[in-house]
Amino acid sequence: MSTPEDSPRPEAVDVPLIQIGAPASAAGGCGDGCGCSDGSDGEDSLECGLDPALAALLAEAGLDPVQVEDIAHVAIGEDLDHGLDVTSVATVPADAVATGDFTARKSGTVAGLRVAEAVLSLVCTEDFEVERHVEDGDRVEAGQKLLSVTTRTRDLLTGERSALNLLCRLSGIATATRAWADALEGTGAKVRDTRKTTPGLRALEKYAVRCGGGVNHRMSLSDAALVKDNHVVAAGGVAEAFKAVRDQFPDLAIEVETDTLQQVREVLDAGADLILLDNFTPAQTAEAVALVAGRAVLESSGTLSLENARAYAETGVDYLAVGALTHSSPILDIGLDLREASV
Repeated sequence: MSTPEDSPRPEAVDVPLIQIGAPASAAGGCGDGCGCSDGSDGEDSLECGLDPALAALLAEAGLDPVQVEDIAHVAIGEDLDHGLDVTSVATVPADAVATGDFTARKSGTVAGLRVAEAVLSLVCTEDFEVERHVEDGDRVEAGQKLLSVTTRTRDLLTGERSALNLLCRLSGIATATRAWADALEGTGAKVRDTRKTTPGLRALEKYAVRCGGGVNHRMSLSDAALVKDNHVVAAGGVAEAFKAVRDQFPDLAIEVETDTLQQVREVLDAGADLILLDNFTPAQTAEAVALVAGRAVLESSGTLSLENARAYAETGVDYLAVGALTHSSPILDIGLDLREASV
């Protein structure tokens, strides 16, 4: 098992989050069955219904507890579809209690343990106890216990798949990101995600990237500008597109995608904060680094792989943008095993 020194925890971030299923005038809310107040009972609106200690842990990790609760309700509601877990009801006595261990089937980096807890806590409403063996960001080995839960057996089995779907997905992203972070270790470059995320899960998937040692790009279309090829066509040129954004949003960070060194010169002269080098070779990237000479932050994208990642990083580029972190990472295989009843 890794130590905190071996596996740095992701830092909390202050990012705007869009709540799932929320009224247009609200910042969150879980819908029927959740613990949030709508204000009609005189209570403060949009209070998270999760256990306060768990909600605090989520907030410390840079996640909105209300949004996590929303996602948990959506996942459970989808699985039950307004009905019952017929298999568990038929096979498990109503008063049976069990302990289940969430266990890694393969080695990797964990992310989403508190999210899985949130899912289970909404189903396991009686005698719900957890024992935490590792933390998000830890490297784990096959066979290692991650989380143990003691609760009513029916409830645990009902929430199992929803919890595992999120935990395996987020841990897969963290594991893939860790491979890139390891490949870049010792250089000045960081691996960075994109907006190629699963709808509704962006905040969680970008959190998983942080757990794996990566850093986040913009969370939405509104918190930073990225001028891409279609914007350039629409504006009549790369410098023109940059100027149009700068004129209308003077205080916003602006990144501009470039395809050639000439475009790099144009946007550098225009004052771009960050320049995206799209499909540059390592040799061309080195030329761009020399040309910019620290006057803007540089990010490489396209034609990147784990095999050539270090070659790009050693040119002096600041970031490697890897959309595959969130759109193509395989899950980390994690399972839930009920302990055999003691005789």
